[in-house]
Amino acid sequence: MDTKQQILQILGLATRARMTITGEGMTVNEVRNGNAKLVLVAEDASENTSKKLHDKCSYYKVDIQTFGTRFEIGHAVGKEERVVMAITDAGFAKKLKSLFDENNRG
Repeated sequence: MDTKQQILQILGLATRARMTITGEGMTVNEVRNGNAKLVLVAEDASENTSKKLHDKCSYYKVDIQTFGTRFEIGHAVGKEERVVMAITDAGFAKKLKSLFDENNRG
């Protein structure tokens, strides 16, 4: 299984475990409240959305990754398209970060 599939699978697991938040407004709130351990932004997110989240995450020192399309992320979490997503669990975030490192190296 390739890294991208593994990442999508973990997003699905984390969502079923209620460890994710989707949507721009709610994600920004989680970042602000210190609950977001990792933020994902879809590759096809608008420039505005992407910049806003990168700025917020860098200010609050939260890891942020650009990954997949809104359809891939949505499909992984069993919803329609999702552009922005926060992982609120440290364990899931850690596993995802190691997969992103692998993915970006590969």
